Amino acid sequence: MAVLPFCLELSQRFALSYRNIEEMMAKRGIQVTYETVREWCHKFGSLYAAQLRKLRAQFGTKWHLDEVFIKMNGVQHYLWRAVDQNGTVIDILVQPKRDRWAALCFFRKLLHTAKRPPLVIITDKLRSYAAAKKLILPHVEHRQSRYLNNRAENSHQPTRVRERQMKRFQSPERAQRFLSVFESINTPFRLRRHLLSATRHRQLLSKAFQLWSQAAYAVPLLYLPN
Repeated sequence: MAVLPFCLELSQRFALSYRNIEEMMAKRGIQVTYETVREWCHKFGSLYAAQLRKLRAQFGTKWHLDEVFIKMNGVQHYLWRAVDQNGTVIDILVQPKRDRWAALCFFRKLLHTAKRPPLVIITDKLRSYAAAKKLILPHVEHRQSRYLNNRAENSHQPTRVRERQMKRFQSPERAQRFLSVFESINTPFRLRRHLLSATRHRQLLSKAFQLWSQAAYAVPLLYLPN
């Protein structure tokens, strides 16, 4: 078993503390401290996430955009998020405001990530979206409704779970760094189990495991001795 990828997978897929992972590895006869696991996640997580982003399928043409409040050290920030019609997270961005300039930065980041514009964007009624869209995506259809954007709002839930487990993020930079890795690694395993048959779920889960194996294989120098 490759120790580093397995610890990283446990850390990003499940709401486990580093001490939990230390105990799980000890159960398997592998001695690794929680400080080592934490250092691995901080140092190598972005490399694995980058490989997964290269391997993922092309995004859909309908984007759902939303933003939520995140308080760090008593200061309120906003986590902007975009997902496609399949629930795949396109990108996230932590910003101090949610004005037109913040929306412009988010749209530019999305276009850089997706490599192509969508056909439709769906947002709530925040006016910053419409103002930024006129400049960045003038020919894209824009639907604004608080009832059409459940897909993006539901996508915030795993982040909220990790935020509580980590007892809140300490700074915007740390939140951006952690969530960029977390979303890239965690998203392929969000299979909406309640909508799938058991057979289909096993098929998709097997594909997610294969995707992770390919990403881990692409970073061979990070493998530790068995």
